[in-house]
Amino acid sequence: MTTASLLSDDEIRQALSALPQWTYENNALVRSEAFPNFLRGIEFVNAVAHLAERQDHHPDLDIRYTRVTVRYWTHTAQGVTPLDVAGATETEKLVAHFKKPPALLNDTVL
Repeated sequence: MTTASLLSDDEIRQALSALPQWTYENNALVRSEAFPNFLRGIEFVNAVAHLAERQDHHPDLDIRYTRVTVRYWTHTAQGVTPLDVAGATETEKLVAHFKKPPALLNDTVL
């Protein structure tokens, strides 16, 4: 992975306008969501992990029972870069799927 340039405050505001559920906190893009149950939240975390591996850019993940918080920031740049916006955008697509209760116990998307 190459080091990406930090986004300006205006670029971060513009990115957040397309990601209304995300906030900018402590130099990171942050999204917190409660899932129908613990297992569904863990399935979401696993899907985010697979996404992160494909992108070679890994968010910080915090799991508190059914609530998962995703925090994207580029450690090497010490702030938000285009890599973080891309990760947040793709993660947002996963949220809607995992908010729905699974049809079967093993209904996962990986």
